[in-house]
Amino acid sequence: QVQLAESGGGLVQAGGSLRLSCAASGSFFSINARGWYRQAPGKQRELVATITNDGSTNYLDSVKDRFTISRDNAKHIVYLQMNSLKPEDTAVYYCNSRVTPYFLGPTYDSWGQGTQVTVSS
Repeated sequence: QVQLAESGGGLVQAGGSLRLSCAASGSFFSINARGWYRQAPGKQRELVATITNDGSTNYLDSVKDRFTISRDNAKHIVYLQMNSLKPEDTAVYYCNSRVTPYFLGPTYDSWGQGTQVTVSS
């Protein structure tokens, strides 16, 4: 099983920056697509950004040009650099990873425990 440990959340003023990290550990064959989701109080969880193994990225429209997702495949870490933060970015941010547990094994989604990001106005 893969464990995902997120870090980097916190309280920041509007216009500020934060960098989230998500480190994978445990037993697995490979980690494929990775992503960041967020869930604000009273709202559904939404996809913020994804990155494939070859570095292709996709973003939620409202974070394009402000957030950047990247990954270090050697260290099994995925990052989310968040700049020009807005109060509406306040949410719990979750790391997601598509994992292959063994060669030709069935893939599954692993989730982190979430990290709180609060942006004050």
